[in-house]
Amino acid sequence: MITQKQIKLFDEKISNAKSVVLFAHKNPDGDALCSVAALGHLIELNYGKEVICMYDGNVPDNLDNIPLRRDMHYYARVDENIPVDVAIVMDYGIKRNIGGPQKFLDKAKFVIEIDHHINDDKVGDLCVDDESAAATGEIVYELMRLLKWKSDLMVLTLLLTAIVTDTGCFKYVKNGRVLEIAADLVDGGVNIQRIINDLSNKPRKTVVTESLVAGSAEFFYGNKLAIAIIDNKQYKNLDGRGETVLGLLGQIRGLDYIALLKEQKPNQIGISLRGRFKPVEQIAVEFGGGGHEFAAGAVVNDTLDNVKKRLLALFKEVIK
Repeated sequence: MITQKQIKLFDEKISNAKSVVLFAHKNPDGDALCSVAALGHLIELNYGKEVICMYDGNVPDNLDNIPLRRDMHYYARVDENIPVDVAIVMDYGIKRNIGGPQKFLDKAKFVIEIDHHINDDKVGDLCVDDESAAATGEIVYELMRLLKWKSDLMVLTLLLTAIVTDTGCFKYVKNGRVLEIAADLVDGGVNIQRIINDLSNKPRKTVVTESLVAGSAEFFYGNKLAIAIIDNKQYKNLDGRGETVLGLLGQIRGLDYIALLKEQKPNQIGISLRGRFKPVEQIAVEFGGGGHEFAAGAVVNDTLDNVKKRLLALFKEVIK
Protein backbone atom coordinates (compact mmCIF):
# COMPACT_ATOMS: atom_id res chain seq x y z
CA MET A 1 0.00 0.00 0.00
CA ILE A 2 1.42 3.38 -1.04
CA THR A 3 1.06 6.01 1.69
CA GLN A 4 0.35 9.70 1.30
CA LYS A 5 3.70 10.42 2.95
CA GLN A 6 5.46 8.42 0.24
CA ILE A 7 3.46 10.15 -2.49
CA LYS A 8 4.34 13.57 -1.14
CA LEU A 9 8.06 12.79 -0.84
CA PHE A 10 8.18 11.20 -4.29
CA ASP A 11 6.53 14.25 -5.85
CA GLU A 12 8.83 16.62 -3.98
CA LYS A 13 12.04 14.84 -4.97
CA ILE A 14 11.13 14.54 -8.64
CA SER A 15 9.87 18.13 -8.80
CA ASN A 16 13.15 19.46 -7.41
CA ALA A 17 15.49 17.16 -9.32
CA LYS A 18 17.54 18.40 -12.23
CA SER A 19 18.68 14.93 -13.25
CA VAL A 20 16.81 11.61 -12.93
CA VAL A 21 18.03 8.16 -13.96
CA LEU A 22 15.98 4.96 -13.94
CA PHE A 23 16.96 1.31 -14.20
CA ALA A 24 15.93 -2.17 -13.06
CA HIS A 25 17.61 -5.54 -12.65
CA LYS A 26 20.25 -6.91 -15.00
CA ASN A 27 18.94 -8.84 -18.03
CA PRO A 28 15.56 -7.12 -17.75
CA ASP A 29 12.33 -9.00 -18.37
CA GLY A 30 9.10 -7.39 -19.55
CA ASP A 31 8.09 -6.07 -16.14
CA ALA A 32 11.50 -4.51 -15.46
CA LEU A 33 12.01 -2.92 -18.87
CA CYS A 34 8.43 -1.74 -19.37
CA SER A 35 8.08 -0.35 -15.83
CA VAL A 36 11.25 1.72 -16.28
CA ALA A 37 10.15 3.00 -19.70
CA ALA A 38 6.63 3.80 -18.46
CA LEU A 39 7.75 5.69 -15.35
CA GLY A 40 10.43 7.56 -17.26
CA HIS A 41 7.87 8.74 -19.80
CA LEU A 42 5.38 9.66 -17.07
CA ILE A 43 8.02 11.85 -15.40
CA GLU A 44 8.73 13.56 -18.71
CA LEU A 45 5.01 14.13 -19.36
CA ASN A 46 4.13 15.41 -15.90
CA TYR A 47 7.27 17.18 -14.67
CA GLY A 48 8.89 18.32 -17.90
CA LYS A 49 12.10 16.58 -16.88
CA GLU A 50 14.55 14.85 -19.16
CA VAL A 51 15.26 11.40 -17.75
CA ILE A 52 17.72 8.68 -18.66
CA CYS A 53 16.33 5.14 -18.73
CA MET A 54 19.07 2.51 -18.80
CA TYR A 55 19.61 -1.24 -18.56
CA ASP A 56 22.36 -3.81 -18.19
CA GLY A 57 22.62 -7.21 -19.84
CA ASN A 58 20.51 -8.69 -22.61
CA VAL A 59 17.01 -7.63 -23.61
CA PRO A 60 14.85 -10.43 -25.09
CA ASP A 61 14.02 -10.04 -28.77
CA ASN A 62 10.31 -10.26 -28.05
CA LEU A 63 10.53 -6.88 -26.28
CA ASP A 64 12.01 -5.12 -29.31
CA ASN A 65 8.67 -3.61 -30.32
CA ILE A 66 7.52 -2.22 -26.99
CA PRO A 67 6.88 1.54 -26.95
CA LEU A 68 9.96 3.70 -26.22
CA ARG A 69 12.35 0.74 -26.62
CA ARG A 70 14.74 2.98 -28.56
CA ASP A 71 14.86 5.39 -25.62
CA MET A 72 16.42 2.75 -23.38
CA HIS A 73 20.19 3.17 -23.08
CA TYR A 74 22.76 0.49 -22.38
CA TYR A 75 24.37 1.70 -19.16
CA ALA A 76 27.95 1.53 -20.48
CA ARG A 77 27.04 4.06 -23.17
CA VAL A 78 25.82 6.60 -20.61
CA ASP A 79 28.37 9.16 -19.44
CA GLU A 80 29.32 7.97 -15.95
CA ASN A 81 30.25 11.54 -14.98
CA ILE A 82 26.70 12.88 -15.29
CA PRO A 83 25.24 14.29 -12.07
CA VAL A 84 22.42 12.24 -10.53
CA ASP A 85 19.97 14.03 -8.27
CA VAL A 86 17.52 11.12 -8.14
CA ALA A 87 18.12 7.49 -9.07
CA ILE A 88 15.07 5.23 -9.33
CA VAL A 89 15.78 1.50 -9.17
CA MET A 90 12.87 -0.78 -10.03
CA ASP A 91 12.01 -4.47 -9.84
CA TYR A 92 15.52 -5.35 -8.69
CA GLY A 93 14.83 -7.98 -6.03
CA ILE A 94 18.26 -7.97 -4.36
CA LYS A 95 21.19 -5.57 -4.69
CA ARG A 96 23.42 -7.93 -6.64
CA ASN A 97 20.84 -7.97 -9.44
CA ILE A 98 21.34 -4.28 -10.27
CA GLY A 99 24.57 -4.79 -12.20
CA GLY A 100 26.31 -1.96 -14.06
CA PRO A 101 23.91 0.87 -13.14
CA GLN A 102 24.96 0.43 -9.50
CA LYS A 103 27.57 3.17 -10.03
CA PHE A 104 24.81 5.66 -10.83
CA LEU A 105 22.91 4.60 -7.73
CA ASP A 106 26.03 5.05 -5.57
CA LYS A 107 26.52 8.65 -6.68
CA ALA A 108 22.85 9.68 -6.50
CA LYS A 109 21.83 12.32 -3.99
CA PHE A 110 18.55 10.48 -3.39
CA VAL A 111 17.47 6.93 -4.23
CA ILE A 112 13.91 5.75 -4.79
CA GLU A 113 13.16 2.06 -5.10
CA ILE A 114 9.95 0.65 -6.55
CA ASP A 115 9.59 -3.10 -6.24
CA HIS A 116 7.24 -5.98 -5.53
CA HIS A 117 9.84 -8.53 -4.43
CA ILE A 118 10.54 -9.51 -0.84
CA ASN A 119 13.80 -7.84 0.18
CA ASP A 120 15.23 -7.34 3.67
CA ASP A 121 18.22 -5.32 2.40
CA LYS A 122 16.67 -2.33 0.68
CA VAL A 123 18.73 0.30 -1.18
CA GLY A 124 16.28 3.21 -1.35
CA ASP A 125 16.01 6.36 0.74
CA LEU A 126 12.34 6.12 -0.25
CA CYS A 127 10.96 2.60 -0.70
CA VAL A 128 7.71 2.43 -2.66
CA ASP A 129 7.39 -1.32 -2.35
CA ASP A 130 4.34 -3.58 -2.38
CA GLU A 131 4.91 -7.31 -2.02
CA SER A 132 1.23 -7.96 -2.70
CA ALA A 133 1.53 -6.48 -6.21
CA ALA A 134 1.71 -8.95 -9.08
CA ALA A 135 4.20 -6.77 -10.98
CA THR A 136 6.19 -3.58 -10.55
CA GLY A 137 4.08 -2.20 -13.39
CA GLU A 138 1.09 -2.47 -11.05
CA ILE A 139 2.83 -0.16 -8.56
CA VAL A 140 3.63 2.36 -11.32
CA TYR A 141 -0.06 2.30 -12.25
CA GLU A 142 -1.01 3.10 -8.64
CA LEU A 143 1.51 5.96 -8.53
CA MET A 144 0.03 7.33 -11.74
CA ARG A 145 -3.47 7.12 -10.29
CA LEU A 146 -2.67 8.59 -6.87
CA LEU A 147 -0.62 11.46 -8.27
CA LYS A 148 -3.30 12.08 -10.93
CA TRP A 149 -0.68 12.08 -13.66
CA LYS A 150 -1.63 12.46 -17.28
CA SER A 151 -0.59 9.54 -19.45
CA ASP A 152 -0.81 8.35 -23.04
CA LEU A 153 -1.37 5.11 -24.91
CA MET A 154 2.35 4.29 -24.85
CA VAL A 155 2.39 4.36 -21.05
CA LEU A 156 -0.77 2.28 -20.78
CA THR A 157 0.60 -0.29 -23.23
CA LEU A 158 3.87 -0.54 -21.31
CA LEU A 159 2.07 -1.05 -18.01
CA LEU A 160 -0.13 -3.83 -19.37
CA THR A 161 2.89 -5.49 -21.00
CA ALA A 162 4.67 -5.39 -17.63
CA ILE A 163 1.69 -7.02 -15.93
CA VAL A 164 1.13 -9.64 -18.64
CA THR A 165 4.77 -10.78 -18.59
CA ASP A 166 5.18 -10.99 -14.82
CA THR A 167 1.89 -12.79 -14.27
CA GLY A 168 2.54 -15.29 -17.09
CA CYS A 169 -0.53 -13.99 -18.94
CA PHE A 170 -2.38 -13.80 -15.59
CA LYS A 171 -1.46 -17.33 -14.49
CA TYR A 172 0.36 -16.05 -11.38
CA VAL A 173 -2.21 -13.46 -10.30
CA LYS A 174 -2.11 -12.81 -6.54
CA ASN A 175 -5.40 -10.98 -6.19
CA GLY A 176 -8.22 -9.46 -8.19
CA ARG A 177 -6.76 -5.95 -8.12
CA VAL A 178 -4.35 -6.64 -10.97
CA LEU A 179 -7.25 -7.89 -13.12
CA GLU A 180 -9.12 -4.65 -12.42
CA ILE A 181 -6.04 -2.68 -13.46
CA ALA A 182 -5.67 -4.74 -16.63
CA ALA A 183 -9.32 -4.12 -17.48
CA ASP A 184 -8.85 -0.38 -16.97
CA LEU A 185 -5.82 -0.37 -19.28
CA VAL A 186 -7.72 -2.29 -21.97
CA ASP A 187 -10.64 0.14 -21.60
CA GLY A 188 -8.07 2.91 -22.04
CA GLY A 189 -7.32 1.64 -25.54
CA VAL A 190 -4.54 -0.94 -25.06
CA ASN A 191 -4.62 -3.84 -27.51
CA ILE A 192 -3.97 -6.85 -25.26
CA GLN A 193 -4.09 -9.30 -28.17
CA ARG A 194 -1.22 -7.48 -29.87
CA ILE A 195 0.81 -7.48 -26.64
CA ILE A 196 0.45 -11.23 -26.20
CA ASN A 197 1.18 -11.89 -29.88
CA ASP A 198 4.34 -9.74 -29.73
CA LEU A 199 5.52 -11.49 -26.57
CA SER A 200 5.04 -14.84 -28.31
CA ASN A 201 7.05 -13.76 -31.37
CA LYS A 202 10.51 -15.35 -31.18
CA PRO A 203 13.23 -16.20 -33.70
CA ARG A 204 12.95 -19.67 -35.22
CA LYS A 205 16.33 -20.78 -33.85
CA THR A 206 15.18 -19.91 -30.35
CA VAL A 207 11.97 -21.93 -30.50
CA VAL A 208 13.74 -24.90 -32.09
CA THR A 209 16.50 -24.86 -29.47
CA GLU A 210 14.08 -24.56 -26.57
CA SER A 211 11.91 -27.37 -27.93
CA LEU A 212 14.93 -29.68 -28.23
CA VAL A 213 15.98 -28.80 -24.68
CA ALA A 214 12.48 -29.51 -23.34
CA GLY A 215 12.48 -32.86 -25.16
CA SER A 216 15.73 -33.91 -23.49
CA ALA A 217 14.72 -32.97 -19.94
CA GLU A 218 15.39 -35.43 -17.10
CA PHE A 219 12.83 -36.38 -14.47
CA PHE A 220 13.48 -37.14 -10.81
CA TYR A 221 11.77 -38.13 -7.56
CA GLY A 222 8.80 -39.97 -8.98
CA ASN A 223 8.52 -37.55 -11.91
CA LYS A 224 7.82 -34.67 -9.53
CA LEU A 225 10.85 -32.67 -10.72
CA ALA A 226 12.02 -31.95 -14.27
CA ILE A 227 15.49 -30.54 -14.98
CA ALA A 228 16.34 -29.22 -18.44
CA ILE A 229 19.77 -27.99 -19.45
CA ILE A 230 20.86 -25.44 -22.05
CA ASP A 231 24.59 -25.69 -22.63
CA ASN A 232 26.80 -22.78 -23.64
CA LYS A 233 26.51 -23.53 -27.36
CA GLN A 234 22.71 -23.69 -27.21
CA TYR A 235 22.57 -20.60 -25.00
CA LYS A 236 23.76 -18.49 -27.94
CA ASN A 237 20.43 -19.28 -29.63
CA LEU A 238 18.42 -18.43 -26.55
CA ASP A 239 16.21 -15.36 -26.49
CA GLY A 240 15.40 -14.29 -22.96
CA ARG A 241 14.88 -16.82 -20.18
CA GLY A 242 13.84 -20.04 -21.88
CA GLU A 243 10.13 -19.56 -21.33
CA THR A 244 9.24 -22.09 -24.04
CA VAL A 245 11.09 -24.82 -22.14
CA LEU A 246 9.41 -23.91 -18.88
CA GLY A 247 6.02 -23.64 -20.54
CA LEU A 248 6.22 -26.98 -22.33
CA LEU A 249 7.39 -28.88 -19.26
CA GLY A 250 4.85 -27.09 -17.11
CA GLN A 251 2.05 -28.82 -19.04
CA ILE A 252 3.08 -32.32 -17.93
CA ARG A 253 0.52 -33.93 -15.65
CA GLY A 254 1.82 -34.79 -12.18
CA LEU A 255 4.92 -32.59 -12.41
CA ASP A 256 5.34 -30.24 -9.44
CA TYR A 257 8.63 -28.48 -10.17
CA ILE A 258 10.59 -27.40 -13.26
CA ALA A 259 14.23 -26.30 -13.23
CA LEU A 260 16.06 -24.88 -16.25
CA LEU A 261 19.85 -24.62 -16.04
CA LYS A 262 21.47 -22.28 -18.56
CA GLU A 263 25.22 -22.33 -19.10
CA GLN A 264 25.58 -18.63 -19.84
CA LYS A 265 29.37 -18.76 -19.68
CA PRO A 266 31.86 -21.39 -18.49
CA ASN A 267 31.21 -21.70 -14.74
CA GLN A 268 28.29 -19.24 -14.82
CA ILE A 269 24.93 -20.95 -14.60
CA GLY A 270 21.56 -19.26 -14.77
CA ILE A 271 18.80 -21.07 -12.88
CA SER A 272 15.10 -20.63 -13.68
CA LEU A 273 12.62 -22.35 -11.38
CA ARG A 274 8.88 -22.84 -11.67
CA GLY A 275 6.46 -24.45 -9.26
CA ARG A 276 3.03 -25.76 -10.17
CA PHE A 277 1.05 -24.79 -7.08
CA LYS A 278 4.16 -25.35 -4.94
CA PRO A 279 6.68 -22.61 -4.02
CA VAL A 280 10.21 -22.47 -5.42
CA GLU A 281 11.42 -19.11 -4.15
CA GLN A 282 13.30 -20.55 -1.18
CA ILE A 283 15.26 -22.87 -3.47
CA ALA A 284 16.37 -19.81 -5.46
CA VAL A 285 17.35 -18.04 -2.24
CA GLU A 286 19.66 -20.94 -1.40
CA PHE A 287 21.58 -20.08 -4.57
CA GLY A 288 21.70 -16.37 -3.73
CA GLY A 289 18.72 -15.48 -5.92
CA GLY A 290 15.02 -14.93 -5.40
CA GLY A 291 11.88 -13.92 -7.24
CA HIS A 292 8.26 -14.91 -6.77
CA GLU A 293 6.62 -17.72 -4.88
CA PHE A 294 6.09 -19.92 -7.95
CA ALA A 295 8.64 -18.39 -10.34
CA ALA A 296 12.18 -17.62 -9.20
CA GLY A 297 15.80 -17.84 -10.27
CA ALA A 298 19.46 -17.19 -9.61
CA VAL A 299 22.86 -16.95 -11.26
CA VAL A 300 25.63 -19.12 -9.81
CA ASN A 301 29.36 -19.09 -10.48
CA ASP A 302 30.00 -22.83 -10.55
CA THR A 303 30.07 -25.76 -12.94
CA LEU A 304 26.92 -27.14 -14.51
CA ASP A 305 27.41 -30.51 -12.82
CA ASN A 306 27.89 -28.99 -9.38
CA VAL A 307 24.80 -26.80 -9.70
CA LYS A 308 22.70 -29.75 -10.84
CA LYS A 309 23.89 -31.93 -7.91
CA ARG A 310 23.17 -29.19 -5.42
CA LEU A 311 19.75 -28.56 -6.95
CA LEU A 312 18.86 -32.24 -6.70
CA ALA A 313 19.91 -32.29 -3.05
CA LEU A 314 17.77 -29.27 -2.21
CA PHE A 315 14.70 -30.65 -3.97
CA LYS A 316 15.20 -34.02 -2.28
CA GLU A 317 14.49 -32.26 1.04
CA VAL A 318 11.39 -30.60 -0.41
CA ILE A 319 9.94 -33.65 -2.20
CA LYS A 320 9.36 -36.26 0.47
